[in-house]
Amino acid sequence: MNKEIVSTPNAPSAIGPYSQAVKTGLVVFLSGQVGVDPATKELASGDFAPQVRQAFKNLEAVARASGGSLSNAVKCTLFLTDLARFSEVNAIMAEVMPQPFPARTTIGVASLPRGAQFEVEAILVL
Repeated sequence: MNKEIVSTPNAPSAIGPYSQAVKTGLVVFLSGQVGVDPATKELASGDFAPQVRQAFKNLEAVARASGGSLSNAVKCTLFLTDLARFSEVNAIMAEVMPQPFPARTTIGVASLPRGAQFEVEAILVL
């Protein structure tokens, strides 16, 4: 198996022993992204929605670095610290994710890295 590590300065760098993404053939596995602004290295200012938008922006940056975009996503996993915000995530995802929408799983979690309220990961097929 050939695997290529994907990295971009347009998304936050890994904060542990993992890569932003791994590409193997036409499949790209994107690591989870939280709403950290790569320029400031801080969570997006404001409440929940700015974090969600920044997380998708980070995911798109890694997707582009792999040679694709969010339109190549076949599966996304969303992590929310408050499932009561589910409808807000749906509305934002409908704006930022091109149709046809990928398969998706949404998971409620107790906490996320850096105090984030939202994280998203994806699998692309180029």
